[in-house]
Amino acid sequence: MDPTWATTILVVPCVVVLTAGFFYLYGAIINLLSKTSVRNKVVVITDALSGLGKECAAVFHKGGARLILCGKSWEKLEDLADELANASDPSATFPPKIVLLDFGDMDSMAEAIAEILECYGCLDVLIFNSSMKVKAPAQSLSLEMDKLLMDNNYFGPITLAKGVLPSMISRRSGHLLLVNSIQGKIAVPFRTAYAASKHAVQAFFDCLRSEVEEFGISVSTINHTFISCSASQTTEAATSKSLLWSLLFTRKPRGVSPDEATTEIVRTLNNKRKEVLIAPSLPKMAIYARSFFPNMFFAVMAAGVKNSAASENM
Repeated sequence: MDPTWATTILVVPCVVVLTAGFFYLYGAIINLLSKTSVRNKVVVITDALSGLGKECAAVFHKGGARLILCGKSWEKLEDLADELANASDPSATFPPKIVLLDFGDMDSMAEAIAEILECYGCLDVLIFNSSMKVKAPAQSLSLEMDKLLMDNNYFGPITLAKGVLPSMISRRSGHLLLVNSIQGKIAVPFRTAYAASKHAVQAFFDCLRSEVEEFGISVSTINHTFISCSASQTTEAATSKSLLWSLLFTRKPRGVSPDEATTEIVRTLNNKRKEVLIAPSLPKMAIYARSFFPNMFFAVMAAGVKNSAASENM
């Protein structure tokens, strides 16, 4: 046998094994950091009663964070806090604190912010998880609904951010993490008010990132398609005549599960990444198409609406 071939046969498996071992070790280290990086830190989660909120609460509570759970229902928050406490070692975790928070009720925001700050006197991480969705033609949405969406998706989160910033600035530390939609990057038909609110809050946190960097405060945004507990399950393919439309906007196969999103949140907090996009390849391409080939992008959007209308009329 040729010595060169013999050497190759011996070296290649060794390289593969060493590479696999390196990635396994790297993953183990990252996993360890993910569990310990929030220990003793004050972490606030808005809408802790949602699927993603509960998953984040479970991970951070187990990791030893001082949790402040926010939501609209006091009874459900109490149930969640009890569930977390019963599923953990009380000697290694802190009992979660709960605060009523409703972004749709702007008059109650000042009191809610004061309660959040009073829980521990400060906070290290604030995860903006709340979101209100609506799908309808623009002309059918009332101005009251438009305002309600803006309160929940824009004015509420930025009011909370402004309320806690003085505390973070005085301590010269903190991390604000916005869980936003991919529609903060691109807009699709029949989501005018929703996309507008997501674009607005995205712009606010993008601007804020530069303003607070000198104070040691990190600002991160995570844009995803949508959160679905069944995101990883196999579903039937879309049957729309416009393939690109169906791949971009069919809700069945394009979401991420709460545990996947939570893993990305933990990784983003550890690495202090400024912006993360959780989406399949095609939606990512749509964002680039919107920037570099806007006419083509708008043509696809219009074609998708026409095909949808034609399907409904058949």
